[in-house]
Amino acid sequence: MAAQEKVEVRLLTRHPERWADTLNITTPDRGTLHGPLSLVTSDAERAMLGTNIVLLCLPGYAIGDTLRHIRPYLSSATAVGSIVSSTGYFFEAMNLLPADVPLFGFQRVPFIARTVDYGRAARLMGYKPLLKVCIERTDAKEPLRQQLESLLKTPIHLLDNYYEASLTNSNPLLHPARLFTMWHDWQPGVVYDDCCKFYADWTVEASEAYLTMDDEFQQLLKQLPISEGSIPTVLDYYESTDALSLTHKLRSITAFQSIKAPMRQVPGGYVPDFQSRYFTEDFPYGLSIVHRLAQQHGVSTPLISEILAWGKSKLSAF
Repeated sequence: MAAQEKVEVRLLTRHPERWADTLNITTPDRGTLHGPLSLVTSDAERAMLGTNIVLLCLPGYAIGDTLRHIRPYLSSATAVGSIVSSTGYFFEAMNLLPADVPLFGFQRVPFIARTVDYGRAARLMGYKPLLKVCIERTDAKEPLRQQLESLLKTPIHLLDNYYEASLTNSNPLLHPARLFTMWHDWQPGVVYDDCCKFYADWTVEASEAYLTMDDEFQQLLKQLPISEGSIPTVLDYYESTDALSLTHKLRSITAFQSIKAPMRQVPGGYVPDFQSRYFTEDFPYGLSIVHRLAQQHGVSTPLISEILAWGKSKLSAF
Protein backbone atom coordinates (compact mmCIF):
# COMPACT_ATOMS: atom_id res chain seq x y z
CA MET A 1 0.00 0.00 0.00
CA ALA A 2 2.79 2.42 0.90
CA ALA A 3 4.75 1.58 -2.23
CA GLN A 4 1.91 2.83 -4.45
CA GLU A 5 3.19 6.35 -3.78
CA LYS A 6 6.63 7.86 -4.34
CA VAL A 7 7.87 6.14 -1.21
CA GLU A 8 10.98 4.02 -0.92
CA VAL A 9 9.94 0.78 0.77
CA ARG A 10 12.60 -1.59 2.07
CA LEU A 11 12.10 -5.01 3.56
CA LEU A 12 14.23 -6.44 6.37
CA THR A 13 13.79 -10.21 6.51
CA ARG A 14 15.69 -13.32 7.55
CA HIS A 15 14.83 -14.84 4.16
CA PRO A 16 15.59 -12.28 1.43
CA GLU A 17 16.01 -15.06 -1.14
CA ARG A 18 12.30 -15.89 -0.81
CA TRP A 19 11.07 -12.40 -1.72
CA ALA A 20 10.32 -10.92 -5.12
CA ASP A 21 11.18 -7.29 -5.87
CA THR A 22 7.48 -6.48 -6.38
CA LEU A 23 4.52 -7.54 -4.23
CA ASN A 24 1.21 -8.28 -5.94
CA ILE A 25 -1.82 -7.76 -3.71
CA THR A 26 -5.32 -8.55 -4.91
CA THR A 27 -8.06 -6.42 -3.35
CA PRO A 28 -11.85 -6.71 -3.21
CA ASP A 29 -12.48 -3.45 -5.05
CA ARG A 30 -9.22 -1.88 -6.28
CA GLY A 31 -7.90 -4.56 -8.60
CA THR A 32 -4.37 -5.81 -8.02
CA LEU A 33 -1.85 -3.53 -6.33
CA HIS A 34 1.78 -3.83 -7.42
CA GLY A 35 4.18 -2.65 -4.72
CA PRO A 36 7.85 -2.35 -5.74
CA LEU A 37 10.44 -2.95 -3.02
CA SER A 38 13.58 -0.86 -3.33
CA LEU A 39 15.61 -3.22 -1.14
CA VAL A 40 15.13 -6.71 0.29
CA THR A 41 17.86 -7.60 2.76
CA SER A 42 18.80 -9.38 5.97
CA ASP A 43 21.31 -6.61 6.75
CA ALA A 44 19.74 -4.36 9.38
CA GLU A 45 22.28 -1.57 8.87
CA ARG A 46 21.50 -1.32 5.14
CA ALA A 47 17.77 -1.43 5.76
CA MET A 48 17.83 1.27 8.45
CA LEU A 49 20.14 3.76 6.71
CA GLY A 50 18.23 7.03 6.28
CA THR A 51 14.89 5.40 7.10
CA ASN A 52 12.09 7.67 8.37
CA ILE A 53 9.65 4.98 9.52
CA VAL A 54 10.18 1.40 10.66
CA LEU A 55 7.02 -0.69 10.73
CA LEU A 56 7.15 -4.06 12.51
CA CYS A 57 4.79 -6.63 10.98
CA LEU A 58 5.68 -9.40 13.39
CA PRO A 59 4.21 -11.91 15.84
CA GLY A 60 4.64 -11.03 19.50
CA TYR A 61 7.48 -13.45 20.16
CA ALA A 62 9.67 -11.81 17.46
CA ILE A 63 9.34 -8.18 18.57
CA GLY A 64 11.97 -8.11 21.30
CA ASP A 65 14.70 -9.79 19.25
CA THR A 66 13.99 -7.58 16.25
CA LEU A 67 14.18 -4.39 18.30
CA ARG A 68 17.56 -5.51 19.66
CA HIS A 69 18.68 -6.28 16.12
CA ILE A 70 17.86 -2.82 14.72
CA ARG A 71 18.65 -0.76 17.86
CA PRO A 72 22.29 0.11 16.92
CA TYR A 73 21.11 1.76 13.69
CA LEU A 74 18.27 3.90 15.02
CA SER A 75 18.21 7.62 15.77
CA SER A 76 15.71 10.25 16.82
CA ALA A 77 14.98 10.79 13.10
CA THR A 78 13.45 7.31 12.75
CA ALA A 79 10.01 6.47 14.17
CA VAL A 80 9.59 2.81 15.10
CA GLY A 81 6.14 1.30 15.22
CA SER A 82 4.12 -1.90 15.17
CA ILE A 83 1.25 -2.80 12.87
CA VAL A 84 -0.59 -4.00 15.99
CA SER A 85 0.23 -3.24 19.61
CA SER A 86 -1.76 -5.82 21.56
CA THR A 87 1.11 -8.32 21.73
CA GLY A 88 3.27 -6.14 23.98
CA TYR A 89 5.02 -3.84 21.51
CA PHE A 90 5.08 -0.68 23.64
CA PHE A 91 6.22 -2.51 26.76
CA GLU A 92 9.13 -4.06 24.80
CA ALA A 93 10.04 -0.88 22.89
CA MET A 94 10.06 1.37 25.95
CA ASN A 95 12.35 -1.07 27.70
CA LEU A 96 14.73 -1.73 24.80
CA LEU A 97 15.00 1.42 22.69
CA PRO A 98 16.65 4.78 23.50
CA ALA A 99 14.31 7.39 24.96
CA ASP A 100 14.75 9.73 21.99
CA VAL A 101 13.46 7.22 19.39
CA PRO A 102 9.81 8.04 18.53
CA LEU A 103 7.40 5.13 18.98
CA PHE A 104 4.01 4.42 17.46
CA GLY A 105 1.63 1.49 17.42
CA PHE A 106 -1.78 0.67 16.01
CA GLN A 107 -4.65 -0.54 18.17
CA ARG A 108 -5.92 -2.91 15.46
CA VAL A 109 -4.46 -4.15 12.18
CA PRO A 110 -5.47 -1.98 9.20
CA PHE A 111 -6.40 -4.83 6.87
CA ILE A 112 -7.63 -8.39 6.90
CA ALA A 113 -5.33 -10.29 4.53
CA ARG A 114 -3.90 -13.71 3.81
CA THR A 115 -0.69 -14.83 2.12
CA VAL A 116 -1.15 -16.42 -1.31
CA ASP A 117 2.50 -16.95 -2.24
CA TYR A 118 5.04 -16.12 0.47
CA GLY A 119 7.21 -13.14 -0.50
CA ARG A 120 5.27 -12.50 -3.71
CA ALA A 121 1.51 -12.30 -3.41
CA ALA A 122 -1.28 -11.81 -0.90
CA ARG A 123 -5.02 -11.34 -0.86
CA LEU A 124 -6.43 -8.29 0.89
CA MET A 125 -9.90 -9.29 2.09
CA GLY A 126 -11.17 -6.19 3.87
CA TYR A 127 -10.38 -2.68 5.10
CA LYS A 128 -10.95 -0.85 8.36
CA PRO A 129 -12.85 2.44 7.99
CA LEU A 130 -10.78 4.06 10.76
CA LEU A 131 -7.47 3.26 12.43
CA LYS A 132 -6.33 4.31 15.88
CA VAL A 133 -2.67 4.88 16.65
CA CYS A 134 -0.67 5.91 19.70
CA ILE A 135 2.48 7.97 19.25
CA GLU A 136 4.94 8.31 22.13
CA ARG A 137 8.33 9.93 22.81
CA THR A 138 7.97 12.80 20.32
CA ASP A 139 6.31 16.20 20.18
CA ALA A 140 5.78 15.87 16.42
CA LYS A 141 2.79 13.56 16.73
CA GLU A 142 0.52 15.22 14.20
CA PRO A 143 3.01 15.16 11.27
CA LEU A 144 3.66 11.46 11.90
CA ARG A 145 -0.07 10.73 12.15
CA GLN A 146 -0.65 12.46 8.82
CA GLN A 147 2.20 10.57 7.19
CA LEU A 148 0.86 7.21 8.37
CA GLU A 149 -2.63 8.16 7.22
CA SER A 150 -1.28 8.93 3.76
CA LEU A 151 0.73 5.71 3.52
CA LEU A 152 -2.16 3.44 4.57
CA LYS A 153 -4.91 5.34 2.71
CA THR A 154 -7.11 5.20 5.81
CA PRO A 155 -8.26 7.87 8.30
CA ILE A 156 -6.22 7.63 11.51
CA HIS A 157 -7.27 8.85 14.97
CA LEU A 158 -4.61 9.68 17.55
CA LEU A 159 -4.95 7.93 20.92
CA ASP A 160 -3.97 9.57 24.20
CA ASN A 161 -1.49 6.99 25.52
CA TYR A 162 0.06 3.60 24.83
CA TYR A 163 -2.38 1.70 27.07
CA GLU A 164 -5.13 2.61 24.63
CA ALA A 165 -3.20 0.94 21.79
CA SER A 166 -1.75 -1.95 23.79
CA LEU A 167 -5.04 -3.15 25.22
CA THR A 168 -7.78 -4.33 22.93
CA ASN A 169 -10.79 -6.60 23.15
CA SER A 170 -10.16 -7.73 19.58
CA ASN A 171 -7.96 -10.80 18.86
CA PRO A 172 -6.56 -11.31 22.40
CA LEU A 173 -10.12 -11.91 23.66
CA LEU A 174 -11.97 -12.77 20.46
CA HIS A 175 -9.84 -15.72 19.38
CA PRO A 176 -9.43 -17.36 22.82
CA ALA A 177 -13.19 -17.13 23.48
CA ARG A 178 -13.95 -19.04 20.29
CA LEU A 179 -11.10 -21.54 20.71
CA PHE A 180 -12.08 -22.36 24.29
CA THR A 181 -15.73 -22.95 23.48
CA MET A 182 -14.78 -25.16 20.52
CA TRP A 183 -12.16 -27.32 22.14
CA HIS A 184 -12.04 -27.02 25.94
CA ASP A 185 -13.17 -30.63 26.24
CA TRP A 186 -11.13 -31.99 23.31
CA GLN A 187 -8.95 -35.02 24.04
CA PRO A 188 -6.20 -36.63 21.94
CA GLY A 189 -7.73 -39.21 19.66
CA VAL A 190 -10.83 -37.15 18.85
CA VAL A 191 -10.87 -36.43 15.11
CA TYR A 192 -13.37 -34.14 13.36
CA ASP A 193 -14.77 -34.85 9.90
CA ASP A 194 -14.37 -31.29 8.64
CA CYS A 195 -12.33 -28.15 9.26
CA CYS A 196 -15.01 -25.71 10.43
CA LYS A 197 -15.17 -22.00 9.67
CA PHE A 198 -13.89 -19.84 12.50
CA TYR A 199 -16.40 -17.01 12.06
CA ALA A 200 -19.07 -18.32 9.67
CA ASP A 201 -19.78 -21.12 12.19
CA TRP A 202 -19.48 -18.84 15.25
CA THR A 203 -21.74 -19.89 18.15
CA VAL A 204 -23.81 -18.13 20.78
CA GLU A 205 -21.70 -19.93 23.40
CA ALA A 206 -18.58 -18.27 21.97
CA SER A 207 -20.32 -14.87 22.03
CA GLU A 208 -21.33 -15.35 25.66
CA ALA A 209 -17.74 -16.18 26.62
CA TYR A 210 -16.45 -13.23 24.61
CA LEU A 211 -18.86 -10.82 26.29
CA THR A 212 -18.02 -12.10 29.78
CA MET A 213 -14.31 -11.66 29.05
CA ASP A 214 -15.03 -8.16 27.76
CA ASP A 215 -16.89 -7.30 30.98
CA GLU A 216 -13.78 -8.30 32.95
CA PHE A 217 -11.58 -6.38 30.51
CA GLN A 218 -13.69 -3.22 30.90
CA GLN A 219 -13.24 -3.40 34.68
CA LEU A 220 -9.47 -3.34 34.13
CA LEU A 221 -9.75 -0.29 31.86
CA LYS A 222 -11.41 1.66 34.69
CA GLN A 223 -8.19 1.27 36.71
CA LEU A 224 -5.93 2.63 33.96
CA PRO A 225 -5.34 6.14 32.52
CA ILE A 226 -7.53 5.47 29.51
CA SER A 227 -9.96 7.97 27.98
CA GLU A 228 -13.57 6.86 28.15
CA GLY A 229 -14.71 5.40 24.85
CA SER A 230 -11.22 4.99 23.38
CA ILE A 231 -11.65 1.22 23.64
CA PRO A 232 -15.36 0.55 23.02
CA THR A 233 -17.11 -2.47 24.41
CA VAL A 234 -17.51 -5.47 22.14
CA LEU A 235 -21.24 -4.78 21.78
CA ASP A 236 -20.63 -1.17 20.82
CA TYR A 237 -17.85 -2.01 18.37
CA TYR A 238 -19.91 -4.66 16.58
CA GLU A 239 -23.15 -2.65 16.85
CA SER A 240 -24.86 -5.48 18.74
CA THR A 241 -27.12 -5.73 21.78
CA ASP A 242 -26.58 -9.24 23.15
CA ALA A 243 -24.88 -12.59 22.51
CA LEU A 244 -27.36 -13.61 19.82
CA SER A 245 -27.05 -10.41 17.76
CA LEU A 246 -23.26 -10.49 18.18
CA THR A 247 -23.25 -14.04 16.81
CA HIS A 248 -25.21 -12.97 13.75
CA LYS A 249 -22.87 -10.01 13.25
CA LEU A 250 -19.67 -12.06 13.38
CA ARG A 251 -21.11 -14.70 11.08
CA SER A 252 -22.11 -12.09 8.52
CA ILE A 253 -18.88 -10.07 8.10
CA THR A 254 -17.88 -10.63 4.48
CA ALA A 255 -14.13 -10.44 5.05
CA PHE A 256 -14.40 -13.18 7.72
CA GLN A 257 -16.41 -15.68 5.68
CA SER A 258 -13.60 -17.84 4.31
CA ILE A 259 -11.42 -17.95 7.44
CA LYS A 260 -11.14 -21.49 8.76
CA ALA A 261 -10.53 -22.65 12.30
CA PRO A 262 -6.89 -23.46 13.14
CA MET A 263 -6.89 -27.19 12.45
CA ARG A 264 -4.52 -29.63 10.80
CA GLN A 265 -5.33 -32.64 8.69
CA VAL A 266 -4.66 -36.11 10.05
CA PRO A 267 -5.72 -39.57 8.88
CA GLY A 268 -9.51 -39.62 9.08
CA GLY A 269 -10.11 -35.90 9.38
CA TYR A 270 -8.95 -32.86 11.35
CA VAL A 271 -7.70 -32.02 14.84
CA PRO A 272 -7.02 -28.65 16.56
CA ASP A 273 -3.68 -27.08 15.65
CA PHE A 274 -2.33 -25.90 18.97
CA GLN A 275 0.79 -24.56 17.25
CA SER A 276 -1.16 -22.10 15.07
CA ARG A 277 -0.74 -18.37 15.62
CA TYR A 278 -4.19 -18.30 17.27
CA PHE A 279 -2.53 -20.12 20.16
CA THR A 280 1.12 -19.03 19.97
CA GLU A 281 0.17 -15.34 19.59
CA ASP A 282 -3.11 -14.66 21.37
CA PHE A 283 -2.49 -16.52 24.62
CA PRO A 284 1.14 -15.77 25.62
CA TYR A 285 1.40 -12.38 23.87
CA GLY A 286 -2.20 -11.11 23.99
CA LEU A 287 -4.43 -12.42 26.73
CA SER A 288 -1.46 -12.78 29.09
CA ILE A 289 -0.86 -9.02 29.03
CA VAL A 290 -4.48 -8.32 29.98
CA HIS A 291 -4.31 -10.91 32.77
CA ARG A 292 -1.01 -9.59 34.15
CA LEU A 293 -2.25 -5.99 34.30
CA ALA A 294 -5.49 -7.14 35.93
CA GLN A 295 -3.52 -8.91 38.64
CA GLN A 296 -1.32 -5.86 39.17
CA HIS A 297 -4.39 -3.66 39.65
CA GLY A 298 -6.42 -6.09 41.74
CA VAL A 299 -9.12 -6.71 39.11
CA SER A 300 -10.90 -10.07 39.26
CA THR A 301 -10.95 -11.92 35.92
CA PRO A 302 -12.27 -15.45 36.56
CA LEU A 303 -13.12 -16.38 32.96
CA ILE A 304 -10.03 -14.75 31.46
CA SER A 305 -7.93 -16.65 34.02
CA GLU A 306 -9.62 -19.95 33.19
CA ILE A 307 -9.29 -19.56 29.43
CA LEU A 308 -5.68 -18.35 29.67
CA ALA A 309 -4.73 -21.35 31.81
CA TRP A 310 -6.42 -23.69 29.31
CA GLY A 311 -4.64 -22.11 26.32
CA LYS A 312 -1.24 -22.26 28.01
CA SER A 313 -1.82 -25.90 28.92
CA LYS A 314 -2.40 -26.72 25.26
CA LEU A 315 0.74 -24.85 24.20
CA SER A 316 2.88 -26.67 26.77
CA ALA A 317 1.36 -30.07 25.94
CA PHE A 318 1.99 -29.81 22.24
